[in-house]
Amino acid sequence: MTRIAAVLVRSHMAHAAPPGVDPEEFLLAIAEDTYEIVAGLDLVTPVLITSVPGLDEIVWPGTEVIAIADDEPLKAVLGRLKADQAAVISGDAPDLPPLLIGKLFRELGRAEITICPAENGGAVAMACTLPAPGWAGPDLDDADVVATLRAQAPGPRRVATTPGWHRLRTPEDVERLDPGLEGWDNTRALLRAR
Repeated sequence: MTRIAAVLVRSHMAHAAPPGVDPEEFLLAIAEDTYEIVAGLDLVTPVLITSVPGLDEIVWPGTEVIAIADDEPLKAVLGRLKADQAAVISGDAPDLPPLLIGKLFRELGRAEITICPAENGGAVAMACTLPAPGWAGPDLDDADVVATLRAQAPGPRRVATTPGWHRLRTPEDVERLDPGLEGWDNTRALLRAR
């Protein structure tokens, strides 16, 4: 079974830069940290999906980089992935525990789509078998993505959830980063420098 873990980076993520931090540098740092989480996973192939030009410099050699339009729906993005299963992780989660990505894949044993909910709505990540279920129109930024997908599903057990996490969507969200957690080195260095 082939598995992809893809980091999805869109240009609007730069708007979460806190005061005194360059938005482009912030986007680069959080995207690289999120990618490093995915690239360090066993038994999955890392992929970068982005609407931001030049991000191919943050990935390891041989990593597939898929360029998308900023407004390209996630369903269309999923159609471009070549694997049996895929997890798509929002690029604004630089401190996401790798264990939560593993749980997304594990839950696919009992559901067609699994969601890692984000605090304050939306999703940090989602996973599904490929090709993606035709009934589903997932959107990580949908404030109530789990309810939306369950309403679209032809049966009640098609959508599962895992424990949630947080995303960096506003300048205030950087306060959610735990200095005691390992990782998020690029984001940490950038925030210290301000």
